[in-house]
Parts: sequence; structure tokens; C-alpha cells
Amino acid sequence: MRSFLAVLVLALSPVLALAQGTALSVGELTHDTSLPVEVTSDSLSVANENGQAVFEGNVLVIQGPMRLAAARIAVDYAQNTEGRNEIEQMVASGGVTFVNGADAAESTDAVYSPEAGTLVMSGSVLLTQGPTVLSGDKLVVDLATGTGVMEGRVRSTFQQ
Repeated sequence: MRSFLAVLVLALSPVLALAQGTALSVGELTHDTSLPVEVTSDSLSVANENGQAVFEGNVLVIQGPMRLAAARIAVDYAQNTEGRNEIEQMVASGGVTFVNGADAAESTDAVYSPEAGTLVMSGSVLLTQGPTVLSGDKLVVDLATGTGVMEGRVRSTFQQ
């Protein structure tokens, strides 16, 4: 009986860790943020005074194998040390879908920061990794390392 309990605790330790909002591996979500960014949408408005471009309607951002889709994405620009505009962050809203490799995530909103190499998804987050499904309130992914943290009321479904 003791050995059964020890095996059960070891088997459930990943689930218990995730339920507490600790780190998880999202290896397929590693990404080279230095690749060119392509954005397509139904419309675009640019506000040079605040360094922002707003893409609306069927927005799709492609960067290498990564795909980010939403109803609306506001792109904030900042000048680098050479005086050129670079993407500081992309704020996506209206049903966000993020796909990279076999991993996919959905949420209400997301903020992608290429320079920092982070993706923060919030609002009814659903992450699928093959047969494994995780859900929570917020997912923070470090795209350089492929690690992330799911926060909020986390629910995990693991297939054996």
C-alpha cells in the first residue's frame, strides 16, 4: 500500500505543481523573436504621434513558424538606439489564438513583446499540447526558453 501511495504522489506531482501556478514546459512554444514579422488584416490605422498601428478584422501575425490571430491587434513602436522604429509590443484582443508547432493556446487577450521574448495571454486561457490540455486565467510564456507559468484557477487534463 505504501508503494502504491508513493507512486500515486509521484504521478500526481506535475498536476499538483500546475494547480499551484508553478512553471511548466511549453517546449513547442520556443521561438526566434528576431525573425521578420508579417501582419495581414482587413484594415489598418496608423497614429504617428503615439507610435501605434492598429490592425483590425481577421488579423494574422506571422513570424517564422509562429501564428498569432485576433480580431484586433495594436502594435506599439519604440525607437531603438539607432533611431529606427522597432516593435515594442503587440496587444491582441477579441479571441486570440497562438500556434507554434504542435502547441496551441487560446485566450481573450494577449500581449506579445518580441524584444523581451514574452507572450502573456489572459482571460479564459486554454493551452493544448498534444493530448494534454491546461486551462487557467493567465499564461506567461518565455519564448526563448519554452517555459511558462499558468496562473489562476488552473485545470489540467493529462492523457496517459
